[in-house]
Amino acid sequence: MILLWQFWHFACQCAFFVPDAILKERLDPETLESLGLIKQAHQFNQKIVKIKTKLFYKQQKFNLLREENEGYAKLITELGQDLSGNITSHIVLESIKSLIGCFNLDPNRVLDIILEVYECRSDQDEFFLPLIKSYMCEPLTLCHILGFKFKFNQEPNEETPTSLYHIAAALLHHNLIELEDIYVHLMPLDASIVEEHKREITEAKQIARKLTMVVVPSEKTEDKEREKEEEKNDKAPDNQKLGLLEALLRIGDWHHAQSIMDQMPSFYATSHKAIALALCQLLHLTVEPLYRRSGVPKGAKGCLLRPLKNKRAPRPAESFEDLRRDVFSMLCYLGPHLSHDPILFAKIVRLGKGFMKEGRNDNIKDKMDTLLSCFLSIADQVLLPSLSLMECNACMSEELWGLFKLFPYQHRYRLYGQWKNETYTSHPLLVKVKAQTVDRAKYIMKRLTKENVKPSGRQIGKLSHSNPTILFDYILSQIQWYDNLIGPVVDSLKYLTSLNYDVMAYCIIEALANPEKEKMKHDDTTISSWLQSLASLCGAVFRKYPIELAGLLQYVTNTLKAGKSFDLLILKEVVQKMAGIEITDEMTSEQMEAMTGGEQLKAEGGYFGQIRNTKKSSQRLKDALLDHDLALPLCLLMAQQRNGVVFLEGGEKHLKLVGKLYDQCHDTLVQFGGFLASNLSTEDYIKRVPSIDILCNQFHTPHDAAFFLSRPMYGHQILSKYDELKKAEKSNRQQQKVHKYVAACELVMSPVHEAVVSLHPPRVWDDLRPQFYATFWSLTMYDLAVPHNAYDREVKKLQLQVQVIEENPDVPMNKKKKEKERCTALQEKLQEEEKKQLEHVQRVLHRLKLEKDNWLLAKSTKNETITKFLQLCLFPRCIFSAIDAVYCARFVELVHQQKTPNFCTLLCYDRVFSDIIYTVASCTENESRRYGRFLCCMLETVTRWHSDRAVYEKECGNYPGFLTIFRATGFDGGNKADQLDYENFRHVVHKWHYKLTKASVHCLETGEYTHIRNILIVLTKILPCYPKVLNLGQALECRVHKICLEEKEKRPDLYALAMGYSGQLKGRKAHMVPENEFHHKEQPVRSATPVSQQNGPGTTAKPATNASKTEEGVGEDADRAKDKSQGAAKPVNKANSTAAKVTTSNGNGAPNSTKTIKERDDKEKSGKEKKEKKEKTPGSTLETKGESRREKQRDERGAGGKEERAPREGKEKTPKADRDKQKAEEKSNKEDNKAKTGNGEPKEPSRERDTGAKESKSKEKGGDRSAMSGSLKSPVPRLESAESERDHKRRKLETHSSPSHSSSVKVSMA
Repeated sequence: MILLWQFWHFACQCAFFVPDAILKERLDPETLESLGLIKQAHQFNQKIVKIKTKLFYKQQKFNLLREENEGYAKLITELGQDLSGNITSHIVLESIKSLIGCFNLDPNRVLDIILEVYECRSDQDEFFLPLIKSYMCEPLTLCHILGFKFKFNQEPNEETPTSLYHIAAALLHHNLIELEDIYVHLMPLDASIVEEHKREITEAKQIARKLTMVVVPSEKTEDKEREKEEEKNDKAPDNQKLGLLEALLRIGDWHHAQSIMDQMPSFYATSHKAIALALCQLLHLTVEPLYRRSGVPKGAKGCLLRPLKNKRAPRPAESFEDLRRDVFSMLCYLGPHLSHDPILFAKIVRLGKGFMKEGRNDNIKDKMDTLLSCFLSIADQVLLPSLSLMECNACMSEELWGLFKLFPYQHRYRLYGQWKNETYTSHPLLVKVKAQTVDRAKYIMKRLTKENVKPSGRQIGKLSHSNPTILFDYILSQIQWYDNLIGPVVDSLKYLTSLNYDVMAYCIIEALANPEKEKMKHDDTTISSWLQSLASLCGAVFRKYPIELAGLLQYVTNTLKAGKSFDLLILKEVVQKMAGIEITDEMTSEQMEAMTGGEQLKAEGGYFGQIRNTKKSSQRLKDALLDHDLALPLCLLMAQQRNGVVFLEGGEKHLKLVGKLYDQCHDTLVQFGGFLASNLSTEDYIKRVPSIDILCNQFHTPHDAAFFLSRPMYGHQILSKYDELKKAEKSNRQQQKVHKYVAACELVMSPVHEAVVSLHPPRVWDDLRPQFYATFWSLTMYDLAVPHNAYDREVKKLQLQVQVIEENPDVPMNKKKKEKERCTALQEKLQEEEKKQLEHVQRVLHRLKLEKDNWLLAKSTKNETITKFLQLCLFPRCIFSAIDAVYCARFVELVHQQKTPNFCTLLCYDRVFSDIIYTVASCTENESRRYGRFLCCMLETVTRWHSDRAVYEKECGNYPGFLTIFRATGFDGGNKADQLDYENFRHVVHKWHYKLTKASVHCLETGEYTHIRNILIVLTKILPCYPKVLNLGQALECRVHKICLEEKEKRPDLYALAMGYSGQLKGRKAHMVPENEFHHKEQPVRSATPVSQQNGPGTTAKPATNASKTEEGVGEDADRAKDKSQGAAKPVNKANSTAAKVTTSNGNGAPNSTKTIKERDDKEKSGKEKKEKKEKTPGSTLETKGESRREKQRDERGAGGKEERAPREGKEKTPKADRDKQKAEEKSNKEDNKAKTGNGEPKEPSRERDTGAKESKSKEKGGDRSAMSGSLKSPVPRLESAESERDHKRRKLETHSSPSHSSSVKVSMA
């Protein structure tokens, strides 16, 4: 009781401080009743139950329409009324509030009805959005209601209405709800989307794999697969996330749309056409102002677009800088699906063109570079992939080329590389498209022939508009295997667009640079066939179609920089096809003659094919070279690479391949230089080619290549200066014109004369003047002679063409007229060109006539002068090109005809014909052809002089080149000049033929591939002039036959060469003559020797008796030959000879004793045995054998005396009675010689001349020994009679010559 009282007292006190409401809330009813706060506790409890029941169990607000149909009907009517008047959302909101209060409507249900009405009137965004914003108090409530609506439509057979997506997008756009809140209510889940995307990629790869399989599936299987794919496309699942995304794009809410796309795999959302089109429409609106300002082509009107009323949509772009704000990112999300809207595709491309044009004039480089990189990215990620998904849209391809052609080719090729190698793996659709393209390409290529080029070309064109990289990659792979496809493929490419042609160039370069392909065949001796096929395709395609060449030319330049010359084959083909300039050493004589004329004659008669319609293609090639500054670098790189082939690319490669690479590099240089010389203007050429000393000293260009590049420049400069001088002083006199030309040459060439001094050591100029050196290297065959026959031949051909056209009744009259006009114009051009060249040649010859006296100095011997001329001028240029080979031979003849002081023609020819082994062995295959042509031209001149005494007397009789100086025998002790007569010259020519035979046999017997191949090529080239002597021809025929037998199985190419030469040689045998008809030869008595042994191959070494082996100069051969021609019975003129001739034909000599003869026989036998032993020794040579014989003979002369000589000689070849007569006559002649020498004739020459003789002899002997290594083996065993005759004549000549006589003539000539 006490505690109860205390609690009550406490409660009474609290009543003064605590409000009654709190006490009623906290205390129980009994306590409240005791405190007097309530009347009765029982009544209070009943009242609480009534209130709770009314509050929790009695419905005050109605959320079902049927519960309060009147209120909801009024609400729907209020929301559905016409809103065109002055009704605003605020007025309607007040009405809604009144309805809720009056009819106790559920506010959430009211919000749901508002959304339903908004869904039905989705175009009234301006009314409903403010209404919802004013009505709604909690965003989550709105999200739940929308989520319930989306969930209701997720049933299997339900489809979410578009209007629901629209109101959700609108609410998101106005920030009435959050994307994260509504996104969780949407289906399907993100994980399901990722799985679906992976499944699509896998299916695409499977389809691609099936298309590329060899086994084709049956038709039923194909039909089933197609039906399944169609079912999948027809019954696509309802994706609410994509629907909301589309709605967002439609209203322009890019921010939220971008957020949704970021949740999905790349390009998954835009792969659905509706979304792609929605995004395209948004892009249309965004770029419209800028497109109207900078992108609309002239004359185009276009369709104006109404901008979005939504102020929160992306701002339209007014400048190119504004594109970076939203447009570029939208395009990147769109990706390859821009293909759904070709119009937008064209707009973006045109905007790019507008930017490229305006960007050139803009000085803000940083901004321009940034925008350029953006456009390149768009082209890579959007434009090119979209083009792949467009079906055969040639207009879009051309439109895109309008943009791409403004990019440098480096940017374009990078884009093509990405397109070809990476783009097709980024999306399932592209994977399928690639496989379908390859499958279609296979179908077309299997049926492509020459007969159906047109229809097949159209199919290729259609396929190439969208996917050129895939198509061309397959076509090129087929061409690499089957080169017979090149022609049909090239003809079928005429339906391509400009972009496709550019892609073709890239694909060709990529195929050439394929690191997995070997550019050599497995035998490492030849270039791979795939590379040759691609090179041929390059030439044909680039000539026929307007494809940019810069990339291909830069590729070749880069490979040369890397020290590789394989790809020069491409440049060679391109220049040949585009400019019509062929490089071949297999020219006919008529073609070679035409090549010495002007450009028109070269085009008509100098090449195998007619050069027509190359003006445009050659102009394109020239422009590409000049625009990218590749003309001179290519020339210099080729010149440097040519000399570096052996070192940079040789390595362990087969010598045959290295030679081919060298020839390819050299031929391409000659071809390319010829193209530049004929197509570049004077100003362009002079501006790009530096002076000769800079080319050689700074760029390290070989001298022959440097002069080859500079030669056209000199010609241009001389003609320009000549024209200036003519204009300055007008005169029609021919003599004055010639003087002006000479003056122009001096003005132009004087700096060249000074520049060439630095190219060689100072001692070179002791013999050759720089003027002579520069003149030799600066002239061409065009400057030396006019090919009148070639001009006449081509004019007659054209006249015959006119006649044939006239007689052909099938040709229409208008065509006849055009052809006649063309032929007549060509005739006039050729005649005018011939006249122009004739005047030019006359001026050049006059200039040379004035210069010749200062060409060669007499500071050293003529031998040294000729050596330097051969080393620095003749040999380097004669193997440079076929026309240069002819030029060198004609230049030597011209120098001779000009009567140039200090130039010994005879010695020059002797050095050319006597030392060919090393030259032939060091040549490549093509150089061998040129060297053979050079020798042929030299032999033609010699043969002409040899064949007719009158011609020889006219062209050589009183010329200083054929002047020989013999050692004097008179009392004055001086020298006497003498001219080489006709018969002696014939002896010398025979010696040259013999030496050529000896060198040829040596090369054939070495067994070395290069030696045999080269000498066979040279022999084939000189066949018109050599061999002329029957026994020499038989010797060659036997050796070549041996080569045929040995190489038939081992080296087929050598076998083919040998067989070809053997056949031609047999055909020429009818034109060969015996040795005694070729030159005047003393015939021995033939009682013991058959005719076949005298002139047959068994006497191959016999010509050495006519030109002593110990005397390597021409002078001693002439001296000895003169003695023979005078006969054995005539006395020799004492002023011209130091010994009398001893005849061997009549045998009038008597022996002194039988004992002497027997001793001679013994010595002769022992000498033969020793000789045979030496011949069997591998290292023995003819030179060493000759020296050993001479030493032995000197010993015999000292031991046996002079009386033994006649019996020894008579025993070898003549009967006894003849030997007696011969000995007596020889003895009397020797006594006369003794009397002469006893009358004060000097036995030794002056010290100065003797010293020169020793030097010359040592040089000549050393050169001959090295050049003539290896003995000349006879094809049949030698007979004793032939051997003893040779020894007999050699001993006779050596016995009657003074010790230094063999070199004295050489010194005098030198």
